[in-house]
This record gives sequence, C-alpha cells and structure tokens, in this order.
Amino acid sequence: MIIKNALVFTDNSFIRKDIYIEKDRISNSPIYGAEIIEAEGLYAIPGLIDLHFHGCVGHDFSDGTPKALQAIANYEAYWGITGISPATMTLGYDQLSKIFKNAASYENNQGAELVGINMEGPYLSHAKKGAQNEAYLMTPNLEHFRTMQDFAGGLIKLVAIAPEEPGAMDFIKAVKNEVVVSLAHTTADYDTAAEAFQKGASHVTHLYNAMPAFSHRSPGVIGAALDADHVKVELICDGVHIDPSVVRATFKMFGDDRIILISDSMRATGLEDGEYTLGGQNVIVSGNKALLKDGTIAGSTTNLMACMTTAVSMGIPLESAVKCASVNPAKQLGIYDEYGSLTPGKYANIVLLNKDLSINKVILKGKVYR
Repeated sequence: MIIKNALVFTDNSFIRKDIYIEKDRISNSPIYGAEIIEAEGLYAIPGLIDLHFHGCVGHDFSDGTPKALQAIANYEAYWGITGISPATMTLGYDQLSKIFKNAASYENNQGAELVGINMEGPYLSHAKKGAQNEAYLMTPNLEHFRTMQDFAGGLIKLVAIAPEEPGAMDFIKAVKNEVVVSLAHTTADYDTAAEAFQKGASHVTHLYNAMPAFSHRSPGVIGAALDADHVKVELICDGVHIDPSVVRATFKMFGDDRIILISDSMRATGLEDGEYTLGGQNVIVSGNKALLKDGTIAGSTTNLMACMTTAVSMGIPLESAVKCASVNPAKQLGIYDEYGSLTPGKYANIVLLNKDLSINKVILKGKVYR
C-alpha cells in the first residue's frame, strides 16, 4: 500500500510525503503494484495508544471476559486507538485474578492490540479513593502484585500506588525495574511524592484528580512531579475533568515530552445516557459526565481520539496533542520500537484525519480497518 501526498506526523511536525507499507509494517520504499490511497489534504498520524481507560460500549476490562475485551478492542480501533493498555479497578483477589488471566489468554484477532495493562488499585488511599471501591483497598503488597503479574503473563506495565501508605517506598524500590510505578489516589505532600520519585516512581495517574491541589504553599504531587524530570503525567482532556485553562497551563509547565493524554473512559462510552457501573459501583451518565450518586466523577465517556481533538480545541497544537496520544504512551509502555510513530520498520498503524480532524481512514497493521 502507498499513502500518497499526506501531511505526515514526524514526532514534532507535519511534512507532506508518501508512506509506504509492506505487509504489516511501514517500509522505506514502495512495492510494485501496491494499492494507492490518495491522501492529499489529509493528516496522517500514528494510531493512538490509550494507557488508561476502563471500558466502552457497555463493556469493562474488569468484566474479565473474552467478549468484553474483544468488544472494547473493536470499538477502540474504530476510533483510531490501535493500542490499548486498559486499567483495572480496586477489586478483590478473585476478580483481579480473573481479569488478569483473561488478558493473558486473550487472542487478539481483530481490533486494537492489547499492549499492556494498567493496574489501578488496590494500593490506594482511602481518603482519595474517588470511584474506587473502598472495601478492597489495601497497602502496597509485593507478593500480591507479583502474583497478579504472574496471572497476567507479564502484561502489567503500570501499577498505581499512594506513596504515603505503609510499605509504599519499599514497594517502589522493589518493582521499579519491573513496571512503571505511578502515584495515584493519594494524599501525599510534596516531600512524600518527591521521595517516591527519587526511589523510582516515574508516572502520575490522571493529574489533578484524586490528589491534593497544587497551591503556592503546598505544591503536593503535582509540584513534585514537575521538579522530577523523568516523570510523565496523565491528562484527561474530555472537557469535564480539567478546565481548558488548566490544560493549557499544564502543557506550558510540563511540555509535550512529559504529558500523556488518556481517556479514563468507562463502559458508557459510545452509548446513551443512563445508569451504568464502574468497579461494582453505580454510575449515572448524563451527556459527557459520569458520576457516582454522591457526585464523584467516575471516569469519562469520551474516547482518546475525542480527547485529543478536544485538547486541540482548547488551544493545544495538533503536533503536541498527537505526540501526547501516541509517541509518549508508547515510550512509557516500553513499546516505542514498534509502535507510536510512522517510522519505517514499525507497525503500519495509521489514522488519516480530515482537515476538521474527523477520521477519514484507520489502517491497522497495514490493512484498512475503517
């Protein structure tokens, strides 16, 4: 296949050029007799990678069934998210083991590729539990984590912890070379978060949400993350979780090398308003808001492609938004050698966007998916 005359994303800018595809990979040169896709006036971007979301179209990763995972993969690919690292919730041992075993045995025959798992909970703070189920919260436990990683066949790429919990610092030191440690659902102050980053944590889960506010005398997790250059931070740009002015300020503070756009979407995504569940708790969905009955935000109802284009509408340059939804998550998941950019040799996961950023085509491993 040859995609001709596209405005091709090259990590920091768009350049008008052709993209050559041989089988499932991007190639350096055209193949004789290749199918030609004329892309004059279209943007060509890498398939997006969502490393933090829970579900969509009535299904949740925590359902722990092949049917749910396949339905999720199909929906995500349709919207240009070609790599997924779905998140668990704070659940009991039996349900978590079921979820991880299901992921390990999953055969990805179509749709977005399962490139990892984000273990969000149960090592979180009671005070900042958000939509997590308090009944199953526990302190960071190395044996528990490694058992779950065994069930998952090594697919867990991120694990969330509240660093102020007993044993958290020892946990970070023990697993920092095995998995990305993310600070999440935490009451940590600046000093505690800074110590966690010094000991090896390198990620922050949904920045601003479920953590102390960033203020001039108490900078907390956000200030500590800003001062630790190796740390990447997640940002939900659904128009609900974070005000547009704060999104713009965050890009100015952290820069587009350190921000990862996520959706944090739940099972109502792609469906109508109504009552759904997240982590076993009832959620009321109205418009683009998903709330527990006490008013707590319970994930989003917006997929990552829509979050990316919403970020652009908030004033974020398209180049930066694409980078934060493809390049940066691929790097953080440790898969950038094959995913996340349109470099020859990598998988041909490509999204063609119209000028208004609506999807024109989705190409998944060299084949037109949509």
